[in-house]
Amino acid sequence: MNQRTYGHAAATRARARAVPNLTDGARRWLFAGLLLAAMLLGLAGTALAQANRPASFADLAEKLSPAVVNVSTSQGVQMSSDTPAPRGAQPDRPQAPPGSPFEDLFKDFFDRPTPGLPGPPGRGAPSPRRAQSLGSGFIIDAKGIVVTNAHVIADADTISVTLQDNTTLQAELIGRDAKTDIAVLRVKSDKPLPFVKWGDADKSRVGDWVLAIGNPFGLGGSVTAGIISARGRNINAGPYDNFIQTDASINRGNSGGPLFNLDGEVIGINTAIFSPSGGSVGIGFSVPANLARPTVDQLLEFGRTRRGWLGVQIQTVTDEIAESVSLDRARGALVSKVTEGGPAEKGGVEQGDVVTDFDNKPVTDMRALPRLVAETPINKEVDVKVWRKGQSRTVKIKVGELDETETASLTTPSAPGGGGPVAGETVLGMKLTPITPEIRRQFEIGEASKGVAITEVAGDSAAAERGIRPGDVVVEVSQEEVKSPAEVSAKIEAVRKSGRKSVLLLVERGGELRFVALRLS
Repeated sequence: MNQRTYGHAAATRARARAVPNLTDGARRWLFAGLLLAAMLLGLAGTALAQANRPASFADLAEKLSPAVVNVSTSQGVQMSSDTPAPRGAQPDRPQAPPGSPFEDLFKDFFDRPTPGLPGPPGRGAPSPRRAQSLGSGFIIDAKGIVVTNAHVIADADTISVTLQDNTTLQAELIGRDAKTDIAVLRVKSDKPLPFVKWGDADKSRVGDWVLAIGNPFGLGGSVTAGIISARGRNINAGPYDNFIQTDASINRGNSGGPLFNLDGEVIGINTAIFSPSGGSVGIGFSVPANLARPTVDQLLEFGRTRRGWLGVQIQTVTDEIAESVSLDRARGALVSKVTEGGPAEKGGVEQGDVVTDFDNKPVTDMRALPRLVAETPINKEVDVKVWRKGQSRTVKIKVGELDETETASLTTPSAPGGGGPVAGETVLGMKLTPITPEIRRQFEIGEASKGVAITEVAGDSAAAERGIRPGDVVVEVSQEEVKSPAEVSAKIEAVRKSGRKSVLLLVERGGELRFVALRLS
């Protein structure tokens, strides 16, 4: 009897003694009954805990694998005598996995000239070659709709899909979207194809089991398992980054393959890995199904994406910016510019507003807003809550359609030309001067720019830390226009006297606007 069972027995014996008016025999029967009940409850608890841990993924893998395909592409490449053959350009030649200890051995053996025979391809006369790439995908419709990564089929002349039974089908590209790295293909088959269903990635939690199936290193269908390590990852792959991070092994060739939950639903598309070596180190990233599915639907319907558009340039709300505009904490997206004639301007959004809620959904940070807007149906009228001059207010905006040339957030403009020192007033380490014709020429300030020019920036100042440079123009201080160095100095002093720790400046550089919060200490 182990310690835990002994403890149950002791407690049970004590309960039996506590029951009055029982004979010794009855007490023993009662004790035995209670002890049996305790043991059964313990076994039930153990069984329930084990039920939450899959003993095997075999049944799930057997069910799902037929709908996962290998995606291969080929592209014409004109080779010259001094151009090395690209990896995978020779279908007849075995390829060792990248990073494999056999890679150099394979290369040395197949590239070594053979006496009496022509040299290896790529060392003779120029000849056309076929560069090949391999990836993964999955079927979402019995009629032959396949989803994969856009980078898997990029620049391909031909695309083919290989099923689990080694049937190879030629694929037609329906559409692709580089911003989410998703592509949709169509294959034709004489019989209905096995397919998988989408799941709700938002219901998945960190720690949940997941299954990845794909084509690593071109080896064919492989199954790996792990858990969701994190959600909402931003790896700077695009404007809508919201990746699921998993420790299920994902390697080269897994791109485009599905990430399944234990219900056999696709909750992600395996897209990228973090790896110094090129192999799996337990950090893989998947596009969540809730972002991928609307994109796939639009590609199927229109052959392209149709995303919502607000018509603003935005930037991150830092702690200093939040304090300078009296916002309770750093959240939302700061509007640095409103596009003339765009949906935001028509709805009443102003430069300097902080968008805190969009369509009744909180904007947790700057990167959340482009995703929320992009997912909103075009022409839908939504409530947008903004923080403006210490107060929250709501405006109504009719969402427009994003032109793919539009930017979703403010980019850092290039630095203008430098120049020598110019006399002026110095505030917070910035030397300020009115914008004269000479200043415009010296610092290449556009004719349309208005405000106060910055001609020098002290290297140890808060302005320098925030990236302010000579040639920048101060347009506003505390969301009020300024026209002279004296106005800048007076408004900054007024903010200091109010007890705030930082002041908010609107700065122009090369025609682009951005807000900068400077510490006053």
